[in-house]
Amino acid sequence: MSRKVTDKAVDNRPARHSRIIIVGSGFSGLGLAIRLSQQGRNDYLVLERGNDVGGTWRDNTYPGAACDVPSQLYSYSFALNPEWSRSFSKQPEIQRYIQSVAAKYDVRDKHVFNCDMTGAQWNDAAARWEIQTSQGDFTADILISAVGALCEPNLPDIKGINDFQGEIFHSARWDHNADLTGKRVAVIGTGASAIQIVPSIAKQVAHLDVYQRTAPWLLPRADRPYLLPEKLAFKYIPGVQALSRAAIYAARETQVVGLAKFPPAMKILETVARAKLRIEVKDPELRAKVTPNFRIGCKRMLISNEYYPALGRDNVDLVTDGIREIRGNSVVTKDGVEREVDAIIVATGFHVTDSPAYETISGRDGRTLSEVFDAIGQQGYKGSAIHNYPNMFFMLGPNVGLGHTSMVYMIESQINYIADAVATVDRLGLRTVEVRKDVQDEYNAELQRKLTGAVWNTGGCASWYLDKHGNNTTLWPDFTFRFRSLLEKFDVSAYETSSSARPAA
Repeated sequence: MSRKVTDKAVDNRPARHSRIIIVGSGFSGLGLAIRLSQQGRNDYLVLERGNDVGGTWRDNTYPGAACDVPSQLYSYSFALNPEWSRSFSKQPEIQRYIQSVAAKYDVRDKHVFNCDMTGAQWNDAAARWEIQTSQGDFTADILISAVGALCEPNLPDIKGINDFQGEIFHSARWDHNADLTGKRVAVIGTGASAIQIVPSIAKQVAHLDVYQRTAPWLLPRADRPYLLPEKLAFKYIPGVQALSRAAIYAARETQVVGLAKFPPAMKILETVARAKLRIEVKDPELRAKVTPNFRIGCKRMLISNEYYPALGRDNVDLVTDGIREIRGNSVVTKDGVEREVDAIIVATGFHVTDSPAYETISGRDGRTLSEVFDAIGQQGYKGSAIHNYPNMFFMLGPNVGLGHTSMVYMIESQINYIADAVATVDRLGLRTVEVRKDVQDEYNAELQRKLTGAVWNTGGCASWYLDKHGNNTTLWPDFTFRFRSLLEKFDVSAYETSSSARPAA
């Protein structure tokens, strides 16, 4: 997001105007583009900093990359995929699906690829957004951020990390030219990416050190290839795939009771996770190291059948002492032990509550999103609008995240809301719409009230779900169908509006 434009020919071109500009083309941006096209609109553009659609599924190509949500839930409701090969899809298959949807709905020509947004400012006098990118300037009447939460790698602040002489890269920026065969490798982190990477490279490397700060809870991964009769039924028998999807959705939704309503109910899943630990980790010392000290669900629950066995290999060590520094060819822990390595894989997640993208967007009073969030924390309205940012909507904004089911469901809920917002603006001839501060404040007060007793706030852990103010500004604290209902229609009465044009006929 911080790349600067140096080509003077690009800099000097006049700004290109579009009625609507969407930034980002993962599941969110692509889905919204498709909906706008279905509404008969042609007055939008999608600015995508990558060279293709896909977002996080385009970028995360590390060994073992796969989804931890069942395949049947991980697709658009309007584009079910009967071609899934297994119950939990891997990255290449998900990326192919996203590409196929973009092609099917013919929206690729509305994209500007390799276009990195470096700044966006609201011009109150002109009532439009002025946008700077690596491909020149744009203006838009309506700006929609579909950047997503898992796009900016979070690099650890470790002394000497820039002095390391071997290969070093983040899991989300995997270096496919790096051959790890026969090398001494360190993996920093034990989150969702790490537990997929570790088993995938453990047999290949000479030695693997896995640096753990906090042990995660692991549940079984009920993954299997789909049988031919299942594939044929999904493809040729009407309603079968939709019914399978609905059943999986309903089963997943039961977890909300323990996560957000009655945390003691999580004891059921914790019992399953502890049984998995006893079965798969025979060494008492290792088992003690990988046993979490917080209630399951407080941090992201992970699924894997291969991670614990990989830690038990003779060439794998789990290191729980914190890292003191990194030297030219080694990692030194706080107990003074120095371990030589040839390569370091940084699997420390993403900037979620402090995305660098926030520094690039300036609202009506000139403050950036970073400055606003730094003062009050991440707050928005229905995860889709933020006071002080007129004519701007957000996909996957504050408190839209989930810990139990598919984000695509939440994305489609927001697509409904934002598409209706755009239609309402046109129908009423509105010049500007900006969510009222009192409405936003009331909405967030209710969110935090609901979160008070949730496992994420009471489970005894520190996680990226919480911002520096101690508020959970990441997760939705209720059933997802209630979020869908809440965003069914654009509630223009919750917004301050101005009008300068006659309503559409």
